Amino acid sequence: MSDAAPILHMITPLRNTSPFDVNMAVDAGFPTIATYNGVRLADVVGITQDAMFSRSPDAAKRTVLFIGGKDAGLALDQMEAAAKALFPPFEISIFADPSGAFTTAAAMIALVEKHLRGKRDGGLAGAKVQIYGATGIIGGIAALIAAQAGAEVTMVSHLVIEDVEAKAVDFKKRFGVKLGCAVAKTDAHKKKLVADAEVILTCASAGIEVISAPVLEAARNLLVAADINAVPPNGIAGVDSNADGVALPHGVGVGALVIGQVKYQVQHQILKRIRTADTAMQVGVLEAFELARQLAE
Repeated sequence: MSDAAPILHMITPLRNTSPFDVNMAVDAGFPTIATYNGVRLADVVGITQDAMFSRSPDAAKRTVLFIGGKDAGLALDQMEAAAKALFPPFEISIFADPSGAFTTAAAMIALVEKHLRGKRDGGLAGAKVQIYGATGIIGGIAALIAAQAGAEVTMVSHLVIEDVEAKAVDFKKRFGVKLGCAVAKTDAHKKKLVADAEVILTCASAGIEVISAPVLEAARNLLVAADINAVPPNGIAGVDSNADGVALPHGVGVGALVIGQVKYQVQHQILKRIRTADTAMQVGVLEAFELARQLAE
């Protein structure tokens, strides 16, 4: 086991590093944290290699690059660029979680899987999942994770279909997943759409009720509904922030704070593991979801 001091290098394309992520890193035990703001894709290789070449191979194992920001596509590109810059024996660890989206979406889908048990054979495989607020970073990653788990996913925009179509094209190119797209501007539109849904996820902006009580009543095939909005009004009528399987007119609901508790544990555990690992780790969407599945039990 290496006795080298762990160092966390946090990069973001934004003007400021997220205080949330800094706090998480400190609470996970990182004694040394350096932040880099306004980082472009072209900057990533240089930063990565500066971090790896400045330490011995043994110490490189305890050197971590954290990728933040608010753009999932850019974070994935930056993670790929950093990974390609590595070579033996100087590999460092890489962890991408822009805007907490990878860990939040992972927690959300893991809890949906948990509550599907006993309600649907096969879990998410073949399940009809609708995601409202899918134009946002968390909704998009939730769509990706659900699709990779075998679900039939529809990303729903409240404005124009092009907003979700662009994301569907990008994720198909990157991951080979097929994502459906739809628009629902009014409750009347939503009522028609939710009639087919087995899982409804709301990932819209804080303080906006996306699925009203009448819309929820129309979701007669619903098994699980989950919402990430902790600011009243919540995103789904009848699903408060502490809901963990609350009964709905059809199915059950999971609230934002329950999802947030699992999300916190996922990020905390990843940071602790990556801080103490004896081999370099690369942690992205898939790895976050695998851990979330374990923690959601």
